[in-house]
Amino acid sequence: MAPRESGRPPRILLVDCDAFFVQVARLEDPEGAGKADLLLVGGSPTGRGVVTSASYGARRFGVRSAMPTAQALRLCPNAMVVSVPRGACSSKSREIRDCLDTLAPIVQGASIDEFFLDLTGTERLFGESLEVTARRIRETVLETTRISVSIGGGTRRMIAKLASGRAKPGGVHIVPEGKEAEFMKGLDLAEIPGVGPALVEALRRRGLVRVEEALEVQQAWLETWFGAHRGVWLYRRMRGLDMSRVDPREPRRSISSERTFFRDLKSDEDLERVLMRLCGSVTRTLRKAGLRARTITVKLRDGDFKTRSCSRTVAEPLETDSAIYRIARELLAELRSRRRTPARLLGVGLTNLGPGDDPLQFGFFEDEDRLEGHRERTLDHVVDGLRERFGERAVLPGRIIDD
Repeated sequence: MAPRESGRPPRILLVDCDAFFVQVARLEDPEGAGKADLLLVGGSPTGRGVVTSASYGARRFGVRSAMPTAQALRLCPNAMVVSVPRGACSSKSREIRDCLDTLAPIVQGASIDEFFLDLTGTERLFGESLEVTARRIRETVLETTRISVSIGGGTRRMIAKLASGRAKPGGVHIVPEGKEAEFMKGLDLAEIPGVGPALVEALRRRGLVRVEEALEVQQAWLETWFGAHRGVWLYRRMRGLDMSRVDPREPRRSISSERTFFRDLKSDEDLERVLMRLCGSVTRTLRKAGLRARTITVKLRDGDFKTRSCSRTVAEPLETDSAIYRIARELLAELRSRRRTPARLLGVGLTNLGPGDDPLQFGFFEDEDRLEGHRERTLDHVVDGLRERFGERAVLPGRIIDD
């Protein structure tokens, strides 16, 4: 990234909450989870579901997030398992964001537990190095929110992200200006954000595991192996070249919800009821954010842990429960027709998001081919208001009212 117009190099930090779900679970239950060194958040004590987060004590046994809880308990049989405190996590994330807003001029939430800060031009204001600033921010967040964070920093977003991994747990790691290339040489290719397992394996087959090894490969070879676009991207990525800015207005890219079942579900009717509830959850989040979606994805994990998904992109952006559920139900039916076996997890995701404040032009007589109309949108917004006032269960579809 080139220096800013001011002539000063960018000063970017990534604030990453340490085992965030574990910390929140301990704060919510100080006498139970709060005293457990070996703690798994997500799944159930019976081994159903997957681990959302594991304490550092449990990680020493090889437990990792997204691991089936049953496998995690085999590795760490004495671990305590608790559910994800979702409401408390969202509340604590907002609390951290509010704290950071008082400490940095530009803050961007990257996820529920990660926040980018742009401190470019604050050298004179603070009169301290970026490392000292980062340590002050870490201490303030801990004192204010009781959440421990690790902070990485540098001149680019990607460098700050990678540096935060070197800071864990509860530390600070700053890559000085001009030392980016040296820092990148010490990494594995698998550590670079965006370099997934398939690309890692393709590089490994060519004898490339470390960034330092891959730096010797000419860009033309990378383009030959992986295509022009991907080859150029990888060439720049492993050199730490990242032109993205910290932007608090960066639009949300996806909204999703999923549920792991206590027992595998066999019937289409049971799955459709769960699907209706999931669709209601993601569409409420969508409308609350003032967005609409054009791509709907249904994710299904079978009892043997085979995970499948199916997506559809529509011409008009959608926001209503009925329209999104109708498409999601068709996608679920398609997945079930390909492989009819008991399911252990079902999820719905919305992507291809855009602003919802530009209403479509409806005529006097609405087009029967249109997926949703003004009437449906108005009704859903009225129902959202009722739920906001009287609780989530104030208005429910009859099909799921007894769930």
